Amino acid sequence: MTIRRYLMLLVLVLASTIGDGVLSRGMKQIGDINASRWHELLFAVTNPWVTLGIFLLIVYFASYLSSLSWADLSYIMPATAFGNVLTALFAKYALNEQIPFTRWLGILLITFGVGFVARGPSLTVKPTVKPDELKVARENSGS
Repeated sequence: MTIRRYLMLLVLVLASTIGDGVLSRGMKQIGDINASRWHELLFAVTNPWVTLGIFLLIVYFASYLSSLSWADLSYIMPATAFGNVLTALFAKYALNEQIPFTRWLGILLITFGVGFVARGPSLTVKPTVKPDELKVARENSGS
């Protein structure tokens, strides 16, 4: 992994965390949206926090797509698991949400568990078979 790829993962995590946080702030300002107020979703984008959240989530999605072009999904998702901790910290300190101990414990367990899964190479290396070896293998298998 190069420094550019680590930076891409950092952008992915930060854009997701901050994007979700500011989107949440904007939607709380708008208030409850239910079946009778569905049309207010159309105007939600006029809230600057919602607009910023959407922009950051587009940045997240673009960096996610880029990351998937050079690494396996089974590497990218665990590599971004620390975003769960950052999201909880953002919610607590920027949005003043109350986060009980059991939720913190769950977030930490998920993050550490994913950390164990993430150990290993970022890209599955497929064995290469030379055309001559493939021909011999086909002849030996009877096909």
